Amino acid sequence: MFTGIVQGTAKVTEIIEKEKFRSHAIEFEAGMLEGLQTGASVAHNGCCLTVTRIDGNTVWFDLMQATLALTNLGEISVGDAVNLERAARFGDEIGGHSMSGHIMDTAEILDVIDSENNRQVWFELPESLTKYVFNKGYIGIDGISLTIGDVRENRFCVNLIPETLQRTNMGWRKISDRVNIEVDPQTQAIVDTVERVLASRS
Repeated sequence: MFTGIVQGTAKVTEIIEKEKFRSHAIEFEAGMLEGLQTGASVAHNGCCLTVTRIDGNTVWFDLMQATLALTNLGEISVGDAVNLERAARFGDEIGGHSMSGHIMDTAEILDVIDSENNRQVWFELPESLTKYVFNKGYIGIDGISLTIGDVRENRFCVNLIPETLQRTNMGWRKISDRVNIEVDPQTQAIVDTVERVLASRS
């Protein structure tokens, strides 16, 4: 489980490509390495990946075909940075909202509106996800727990404070970039349950 509170960004230092498979290495800061072991879960842009090897401060992860197809991690190049969050432990403060690290799809950035101490970003969602998105609801964007600001058909926006811009990749995201989306699991469960109940009565 993850909380959506990104602990920082880190650069991809090496990529090994194979047929419908990729391994990449991330350079971790010392604070992120404490207690990290092979088999641990770490979210990259919100996508849960498993540690396969640790060489000093370089940590390796494998990306399967489904991960490369469904997320933006297949677009990453050496030198690019990703949002990182180590898996939550019992007793940790949940500052965001509960997230699984299972990306549902990607969304495209349509507009970025900067003003003093604030950035508003608009996204276009796949039609399959629009039913889970509500004003003031929660959503995971590249692993960041955010509150939805406004919804217009299949488009929605979030408002970002300087701390989020400094700590995450939203500080340099631009129009046409694709971000990973995980809808709030509680919202998804409620909507899906209501749909099933209504369908059974029709």
